[in-house]
Amino acid sequence: MRAVEAKSFGGPEVLTVTEIADPVAGPGEVVVDVAAADVMFLDVVLRGGGGVGFFPVAPPYVPGGAVAGVVSAVGPGVDGGWVGRRVATKTVASAVGGGKPVGGYAERAVAEAESLAEIPEGVDFTQAAALVHDGRTAFTVAEAANIAPGSRVLVTAAGGGVGTLLVQLAKAAGATVVAAARGEAKLQLAQRLGADAVIDYTEPGWTDRVRSALGGAGVDIVFDGAGGDLGRQSQSTTARGARVIGFGNAAGGFADFDDEDAAARDVTVVGLLELTNSDIDWEPALGRALAEVAAGRLEVVVGQTFPLDQASAAHAAIEGRTAVGRTLLTV
Repeated sequence: MRAVEAKSFGGPEVLTVTEIADPVAGPGEVVVDVAAADVMFLDVVLRGGGGVGFFPVAPPYVPGGAVAGVVSAVGPGVDGGWVGRRVATKTVASAVGGGKPVGGYAERAVAEAESLAEIPEGVDFTQAAALVHDGRTAFTVAEAANIAPGSRVLVTAAGGGVGTLLVQLAKAAGATVVAAARGEAKLQLAQRLGADAVIDYTEPGWTDRVRSALGGAGVDIVFDGAGGDLGRQSQSTTARGARVIGFGNAAGGFADFDDEDAAARDVTVVGLLELTNSDIDWEPALGRALAEVAAGRLEVVVGQTFPLDQASAAHAAIEGRTAVGRTLLTV
């Protein structure tokens, strides 16, 4: 079968289409004929040689931790009724907050049967693949934040896959939503999805403009998908007693929040590791996300798709910060 391999660590050009052996489903596993594969920011980081201390990949490897497609074979102990069904799933080696996001950039991929979510009618493969990680993350962190009607919510990286979902979920919960992102296209998208105010966080004084947009009040909940310095800066927008959930690292590493300031102002800060190490069951969130899309209550923003043999172009778009919403490969 055809697959994309990272032959070495380096730029997008190290991604090469090659022929490898078809995968075989082991006990409790299935083979999925891939229609769409998710391309994550994490994939770009790992391909460049970063993050391997947490996600120990070594070239040559096939990137990609999430796919959507049709089950073509089942392993021992798996109900044969799965064959022929449309599913969305993480790959067998991938896990929320851990594992290795590998095996997805291929014509066929192996997944654990227990991770499969059947794709409902009215949802296509690209939408489903985009939700495998983003749907789980958005629904789980939104629930952890306990958004109440009237809450003031800041979403950073609001033009990305998780951010676009969180803007919608927060608005549906009755919150006033400020979306922070980079560039006019992403800001216009966040506004179309329901954000009450949009802020370009590449411009000086952006945190002051967040408070101005809220009439001088602080934010009750921060969903930080940006991380890095931007994530740390977002803490300054919070009101006393606020909650900050840092789940992303699009700006370069997870945010190093100010613990002293948080303690002084009774601000609760929760990072991705704390969420993934908690007793939260992430699996049902994908089914809930798919159901909301099928019902027309949630929009999945797939900003760009590339054929499998253009995986390098997909990585370049993410690395160049031109990608909007989710980026996918189609097979």
